[in-house]
Amino acid sequence: MPPSRRTILKAASATLLAPILTAGAASRAATQRQAEGPFYPLELPMDADADLVNVKGMDRPATGIPSILSGQITDLNGCPVGDAKIEIWQCDAFGAYHHPGDRGNIAEAEFQGYGHSRTSNDGEYRFRTIRPVSYPGRAPHIHVIVSKPGMPSLTTQLYIKDEPLNHRDGLFSRIPQEKRPGLLARFPQSAADTGSVIATFNIVIGHTAACT
Repeated sequence: MPPSRRTILKAASATLLAPILTAGAASRAATQRQAEGPFYPLELPMDADADLVNVKGMDRPATGIPSILSGQITDLNGCPVGDAKIEIWQCDAFGAYHHPGDRGNIAEAEFQGYGHSRTSNDGEYRFRTIRPVSYPGRAPHIHVIVSKPGMPSLTTQLYIKDEPLNHRDGLFSRIPQEKRPGLLARFPQSAADTGSVIATFNIVIGHTAACT
């Protein structure tokens, strides 16, 4: 018995929609993983909040261009990842980490160097830090870890969009071309009217869960 007109139309519609649905799903790619690096703090600072510029007990803020770094963490379905722990760490304005293995360099005490926070129900986070700087062999970058029970953790690094040193950085150069945009954030060279550079870095975790 030949198929009915309705059956033929349904099959045709499914065929036409399939590429559209596949393209939509493929457009949300997980943020590229990167190495943790050697300078994750051996001991977390006493002041380890989300403000790396103003350290408790210090008379002045850290050297560098103050920056507000914020964004949203979502899963592969686009669902916000709430109550996730997000950690960042980076060198100070002179290229030194708070770590004894950093070539004998002593990091500025006024710069916290590490901070952590938790995402809101909407998956949003916010840090106050400094615009990242380069040091020998590395382009400016900020290290990031996102973790939450029941979800694979993500370790990566954030780079500055349009930074000329990116392509001289060995770690950045090994990132597949199509993955690089997901690791770039625009950091203006000078502070806004608020006194801080504003940068946005959204993260996609390689995990799926039902949106709530």
